[in-house]
Amino acid sequence: MAAGFTCVDLSAWYNNVGLTRPDNTSAGAFNVWRNSLPAHELPCGQRVTVEGVPFVLPQADGDRCDNVRCDGQVAPVPCGAYDWVYLLTTAERRVEDEMALHFADGAVDFEPLRVSDFWVAPAVFGETAAFTTTVMHYPHHIQRNVPATVWSQRVPVTRRGRLRAVRFPDNLAVHILAMTLCGAERRSHGAG
Repeated sequence: MAAGFTCVDLSAWYNNVGLTRPDNTSAGAFNVWRNSLPAHELPCGQRVTVEGVPFVLPQADGDRCDNVRCDGQVAPVPCGAYDWVYLLTTAERRVEDEMALHFADGAVDFEPLRVSDFWVAPAVFGETAAFTTTVMHYPHHIQRNVPATVWSQRVPVTRRGRLRAVRFPDNLAVHILAMTLCGAERRSHGAG
């Protein structure tokens, strides 16, 4: 693992099938049309690095949930000082919402989460395209030349406290595949 990064296992909060195989596209439930992204075009179940940040992608076969469809879940994290929460995420439309960051001393900060639409288009909020597919899975067919994007986005941790949990937005349009915390840089406070 890269120094200063902590990959968080989100599998206990996976509640949606968003990645399917060509032979089980009907299992997809990413959006209201039951689309899904092609699992074989992503490095599912592997550790990947996006712009220097390590992530662990979920196992995905269309037979089990593989992402967090956000509905206000609270995910504990290894208690520690962090500067950023990095996400591999998609959104069913352009989303501007917030995540709640829960700290060991009881404080809760709300920070913006902004995610561009998963239909291939330029990043509206400065995210990085982590993966772009070449097809889209529909329940009964595979649509070629309809790509989708998984974005790498980050949320700041501005409080100088020990983060203990993250509450995802109560917004079903947001899907999170992986989360990595970036440790706080060493700082000298009051050093002269």
